[in-house]
Amino acid sequence: MILDKETAKKTAELLLQINAIKLQPQEPFTWASGWKSPIYCDNRITLSYPQIRNYIHQEMAKQVELIYGKPDAIAGVATGAIGIGMLVADYLNLPFVYIRPEPKKHGRQNKIEGHLESGSNVVVIEDLISTGMSSLKAVTALEEAGANVKGMLAIFTYGFEKSVTAFAKAKTELHTLSDYSHLLEQAADTNYITSKEIATLEDWRKDPANWG
Repeated sequence: MILDKETAKKTAELLLQINAIKLQPQEPFTWASGWKSPIYCDNRITLSYPQIRNYIHQEMAKQVELIYGKPDAIAGVATGAIGIGMLVADYLNLPFVYIRPEPKKHGRQNKIEGHLESGSNVVVIEDLISTGMSSLKAVTALEEAGANVKGMLAIFTYGFEKSVTAFAKAKTELHTLSDYSHLLEQAADTNYITSKEIATLEDWRKDPANWG
């Protein structure tokens, strides 16, 4: 869910500006899943641009408090959301932990890194939502550790039906700064892409697994 249209469009503009999001309908990318895609998103790039990372983490922190109130801790999903999650936690002066995709193979074999009190109210920070599977695994890990997950806030989502269904099934509330629809709107408003390319990008999201 998008809380503020102006923030959604500005976030999309900034991500396009630094090529954190690339739109290439004529030269599609190949994702790790094997999908052909006219879009590629790597929000970790935002960490290299101080003004942009400051805008993003401050907007995320404000939305965390507005939507959920002040939680007991912030959790980031490794590895993409560790940096931005830590900045959100620092802005709110809250403890921070991050969740590995799998437990460490050595030492204490932690899946959650950092100290988290059982019963803590936690908001999860994510950089990108695609299918939602890895994000929801992080939620499960926190719940198994005794945390009360209030919800998740991400920078961007593709808005796939699969992810919408998965979050609803998991009863996990998801909010994002921006999403695919606002991205296309902003790209069109700034002539970043043509009307023909917009049609291609809209077709891709309808059936990304079989597109191209």
